[in-house]
Amino acid sequence: MSRRGLFAVGGAAALTLALAACGSGGSTPSAAGQSAAAASGSAGAWSFTDDRKETATAAGVPARVVAFIGTAAALADYGLQDKLVGVFGETKRADGSPEPQAGDLDVDKVTILGNVWGEFNIEKYAALRPDLLVTHLYDPGALWYVPDESKDKIVKLAPTVAVSAARVPMTETIERYAALAETLGADLKSPEIAQAKARFEAAAESVRKAVAENPGIRVMAASGSPDVLYVSNPKVNTDLMYFAELGVEVVQPDKPGDGGYYENLSWENAGKYDADLILLDNRPTALQPKDLEAKPAWPKLPAVKAGQVAAWDPVPRFSYAGAAPILENLATAIRNAKKLG
Repeated sequence: MSRRGLFAVGGAAALTLALAACGSGGSTPSAAGQSAAAASGSAGAWSFTDDRKETATAAGVPARVVAFIGTAAALADYGLQDKLVGVFGETKRADGSPEPQAGDLDVDKVTILGNVWGEFNIEKYAALRPDLLVTHLYDPGALWYVPDESKDKIVKLAPTVAVSAARVPMTETIERYAALAETLGADLKSPEIAQAKARFEAAAESVRKAVAENPGIRVMAASGSPDVLYVSNPKVNTDLMYFAELGVEVVQPDKPGDGGYYENLSWENAGKYDADLILLDNRPTALQPKDLEAKPAWPKLPAVKAGQVAAWDPVPRFSYAGAAPILENLATAIRNAKKLG
């Protein structure tokens, strides 16, 4: 089952019971250069070639942007809050407070087209008069959180841009979103963005240092559901790929399923891989530690016994401001972990 397919199953089940899916991380100068070159305009025209190799065009720079909530948060980090008119994906909690992936985006200033997987109000979308729709690209041809059954209608209403969030390191995705933001009017040389980038680079160095000072810590990124523990693959998931580039020893599942995102382990086999530290999916669609206590296998895992479980967001916010805290938290977790075997 693909990452998208599993999330669709999990999203439906989450209406009655929280269910989970796993997610997805250095960049290359050529990728950054291609990003800048792909985004070009002349005589007021605007265009951007996305990671489907499709070019979105408009007569002018898009002023009304609709995006997946994590994407919107990243664009807001680049100073584009005022251009964001609509979002889709988990945006608000039941109490009205914003979900963590909303970042610093003011969710009260945007129209929420859907707050769960599979929900996208086309009528509201059309009424927003969108100039552009932006989301992640995980599987070929699939727009993240845009329902397959209504995709054809949605893409006719405005140009779309999809940025790869799998099989490339997290920094490459960050740079691609930065390049897109620049074409939309972001000032990448602003003090705020420069400060965020400096924090990100310092955080990356702190991970390298933590690994050097506490070598041999095996890290497993996982997500829990009622029937399955999903172990994520660092060769596909962008953040884990970047963690590995920084020297983190990330558990590599030997039998990842379709798409390669993760291996499905029954709870009877949850202890298949040795791990000193578990990064646990912290999204509302995933079972959290208090929920997992009812699973007999969970408390028996060495990392759980040792209290070495850290929160993990498998769909990170792809901006320097959004990713820096992720690296800082990872460095702290590695620094404080003890070798268990």
